[in-house]
Amino acid sequence: MREIVQVQVGQCGNQIGCAFWESVAKEHYLDFEGKFDKEDADKEGVNGAQVLEKVGVYFTEVKNSEDEDVTRSKYVPRAVIVDLEPGVIDDIQGSALGNLFRPGNIVAGASGAGNNWAKGHYTEGAELVEDVIEIVRREVEGCESLQGFQLTHSLGGGTGSGMGTLLSLKLRDNFPDRLLATYSVYPSPRVSDTVVEPYNAVLSSHQLLENADETFMVDNEALYSIAQTALKEDNPSYAQLNNLISQCMCGVTASLRFPGQLNGDLRKLGVNLVPFPRLHFFLLSQAPLITDLMLKHVHLDVKELTRQVWSEKNFFCQVKLADGKVLANSVTYRGPNIESSLVDECTAKKQQCDYFVEYIPNNIKTAIVNVAPRTSSCSATFVGNHTGLKDVYKRMLAQFGAMYKRKAFLHWYKGEGMDECEFQEADANIRDLVVEYEDKESAVTEEEEEEDDSGE
Repeated sequence: MREIVQVQVGQCGNQIGCAFWESVAKEHYLDFEGKFDKEDADKEGVNGAQVLEKVGVYFTEVKNSEDEDVTRSKYVPRAVIVDLEPGVIDDIQGSALGNLFRPGNIVAGASGAGNNWAKGHYTEGAELVEDVIEIVRREVEGCESLQGFQLTHSLGGGTGSGMGTLLSLKLRDNFPDRLLATYSVYPSPRVSDTVVEPYNAVLSSHQLLENADETFMVDNEALYSIAQTALKEDNPSYAQLNNLISQCMCGVTASLRFPGQLNGDLRKLGVNLVPFPRLHFFLLSQAPLITDLMLKHVHLDVKELTRQVWSEKNFFCQVKLADGKVLANSVTYRGPNIESSLVDECTAKKQQCDYFVEYIPNNIKTAIVNVAPRTSSCSATFVGNHTGLKDVYKRMLAQFGAMYKRKAFLHWYKGEGMDECEFQEADANIRDLVVEYEDKESAVTEEEEEEDDSGE
């Protein structure tokens, strides 16, 4: 078993985390008590033993007796729930999902981080972080072969950004040989909750650059756009947006949890998608993203999924393919009738497009999983390393610079013991990242350089 431990931090991180657990439980036919739902599985003609074969990637099996039947066990999520204020955690415990989680894996503060990165990273968060690491260590000891950690958080608030990045640092220190994948919600200019988001986001990105192995970027603005154009929701709720993210998370991890013709996992994803260690930020896309009504009128096959998943309308970040180059990318197809020959054909056609860098040949990896999601007959999940992500950082830096130039709101951070040079360090590090993206985008192969020289 290649287990993953999930750590969810802050309001946004916990809401995304809960949406993910709900989706994963459904895919493995578990009810909200963590027990196999035989009635639901029989209705859809599903073999219980097959669906539960790799459920241990995310769930710990609790056997009631010496009974060998896996369908009678209880399954508990390998989740660590963290927040600096009790409100969201009380909501989780009071919800339908509440009975699913282990009460001892919940850590809550009393005072909150007040949208202040320094409070989450240095003061309030630092008081709780050892308790969290102790719970993580206990979960790790219960694993046979831990693959890594999955962190869900946002970069705009105080807890998800400050304490989330503090946890990434501690996980790197305590488990240096295990992968850390983060699902990070980046603030966007049009969908803004707090004034100090640019500070929190730049300080967090500075930490993620050093401590994360894979960062899946999600942008609220892009999610709103998907909900309005694809799902026809004028005023989408956070629950609907979180559901979009959870679909992607299920797609990324599907080949770990189900059998398939071509398998992939977090480590393979990293090896194939991170050509340079600092450029480990990924663009996500999911297909199909259409209403249930429209699903009845669309024939979903490999070609249609490929078209949709490469469409800019389905990107989870405000990035256009023409604004940069694809360094590498991976597409996971899910469904019982996915033909590998068709996947190869569609991949070869895409590979001929001009939005790939020239110096990395065959930079599309594919995976095929035989089990479809519960939401549609088949699906595709796209994870891409695209230099256009530099635009997300440029937007953040512009907002950060406008405030920092006037030292606006800085006293709140200094009051928690932060030094001003940390702001300058983070700013310089993100600027270096943008330059690195630009260099890799404009780099050409040796043959092209020789042609240019001979042309001169």
